[in-house]
Amino acid sequence: MDLHFGDSKPTDEERAAIDALLGPPESAWEGASDRTDTDLRWARGGRAARERRDLLLPGLHAVNDRVGWISEGALDYLCRRLTVPPAEAYGVATFYSMFAVKPRPATVLHVCTDLACASRDSASLCAGLEARLGPAGTPSGAGVLWEKSPCLGLCERAPAALVIRAGAEPAAEMGPGKRLLGALSGGDPLPGERTRATAVIGPATVDSAILAATAPETAPEEPPAALAVPQAGQDGLVLLKNIGVVDPYDLDDYRSHGGYTALRTAFSIGPAGVIREVKDSGLVGRGGAAFPTGVKWQATASQPDHPHYLVCNADESEPGTFKDRVIMEGDPYALVESMTIAGYAIGARQGYLYLRGEYPRALERLTHAIEQARSRGLLGENIMGQGYDFDIEIRRGAGAYICGEETALFNSIEGYRGEPRSKPPFPVEKGLFGKPTVENNVETLVNVLPILTMGAQAFAAIGTEKSTGPKLFCVSGNVERPGIYELPFGATLGDLLELAGPPERLKAVLLGGAAGGFVRADELDIPLTFEGTREAGTTLGSGVVLALDDSVPLPRMLLRIAEFFRDESCGQCVPCRVGTVRQEETLHRIADRTGAAAAEDIALLREVGAAMKDASICGLGQTAWNAVESAIDRLGAYE
Repeated sequence: MDLHFGDSKPTDEERAAIDALLGPPESAWEGASDRTDTDLRWARGGRAARERRDLLLPGLHAVNDRVGWISEGALDYLCRRLTVPPAEAYGVATFYSMFAVKPRPATVLHVCTDLACASRDSASLCAGLEARLGPAGTPSGAGVLWEKSPCLGLCERAPAALVIRAGAEPAAEMGPGKRLLGALSGGDPLPGERTRATAVIGPATVDSAILAATAPETAPEEPPAALAVPQAGQDGLVLLKNIGVVDPYDLDDYRSHGGYTALRTAFSIGPAGVIREVKDSGLVGRGGAAFPTGVKWQATASQPDHPHYLVCNADESEPGTFKDRVIMEGDPYALVESMTIAGYAIGARQGYLYLRGEYPRALERLTHAIEQARSRGLLGENIMGQGYDFDIEIRRGAGAYICGEETALFNSIEGYRGEPRSKPPFPVEKGLFGKPTVENNVETLVNVLPILTMGAQAFAAIGTEKSTGPKLFCVSGNVERPGIYELPFGATLGDLLELAGPPERLKAVLLGGAAGGFVRADELDIPLTFEGTREAGTTLGSGVVLALDDSVPLPRMLLRIAEFFRDESCGQCVPCRVGTVRQEETLHRIADRTGAAAAEDIALLREVGAAMKDASICGLGQTAWNAVESAIDRLGAYE
């Protein structure tokens, strides 16, 4: 295949970032600056390089992390190294919102404007930043570019902001609580070179956001993950028992609190025994689809095609969702252990943890946990002397909601645009790299630990007959104590809001995030189970519970949901690509209209929504109309 490259050359910094990831080029065919006599005689490395296509996304991260944007020269050099057509790599680079292919400052301030932060007046924060730094998306005189961002997964700290500063990977930590982000860019910083730094600000003010963006050394110290868990330290917790109790950096502390007991149990009962326990427990996926986990594991384990893969979906991008982030930050070894058990059960030797790009603290803690587990014989070869080999590799997303869909996630890991695949074949038959694959999210996987330690029957006794076990709920919006709450399935919406401190003038509650549905303030007796919410005409989804009081303008909230789906549609199928735009346009027209003036547009919304629901390839288009429909029918949003 003859690939056509441009004449642009990478800078020394860009070349160093890519070489730190891929190693130095072996020949001029791979981008070496000197062409040898051997290179003139034959081409080398083509097939081997093409087999590394899955390193395209890490390579883009390496450049973007080091320099702040991806130039044509850097993209061409990366494509030479991997034998990827530049046009395809450009399509991948421009697919993700965290990458830039045009020059921009090294420091980017992301300000969340999504549902939870909007309910906490992020509009005033944006107005203040615009007055001080200029319009969003425009470099300021302070060397900072600020952007309006979809949900950052920091809903308990709303309004929230995230500062990302490009530069070399830091050579050392900056003291307790300020460990800097270790990334794939690699290499110690050169003299005078920028050092990567991140800061999470929340609740953010104009002054705190600007200070964190312009003076990295004064960035606020991130609060402990336990602050996101109002129940931290309470007796009876199952999934959150270690948050705020166990040091997330200390493997021995984790083990002293029962860590790796479940893995020892798994080795004692064997892969078939693990799958049997998971099936008997009634565990279903916690990401919203509620598919039986044991059935998925059994189907993958029985496939004759090898290798098998395990993928942990930690790309929680649903507005209002942050439970997986809290687990990864506060109890990272639990996820490493549960992934090891899942890999053992399905016969996988390699696991991929696809981590949301906006989670720098989770990246740092998981990287540390994986390294510690590997050094102690709990990952890698011959785990615990049991003759089982399994390892975990972290792959970072880069800002694409659609990559939460399992097949879009596979494409992203493989180095392609994160667009969903048509089914069948299903992932248990042909998933990642065309091989049998299990994909589960973080909450689903960590439920495996109590299943094996307490037994399937005891786990199934928690909750209800059809929704077993404990469930994590992400409570945000106009409540007194936002955060993650653990309750057994079957508790009511009112029970949950009572724990969080409901607003005095509760107007509505959004269940399931942007892809979910609204319920009225007088419907708090809805049981929080998959079957209970279905019977009530709504959805539990990923566990989002966003409480809104009467200070929040509902039409503007619906418009923000429509904008979100328009921005996040991958554009692959017509119903979603066109429908999300038409939905947003219509909601713009009726934002301040009610009654008969809006009737015709509401009828159009129903037609567009039905088309998206019936004909879209994946769940994004199929659910893009749900929240708007529920607000119209249940809340009378435009009456």
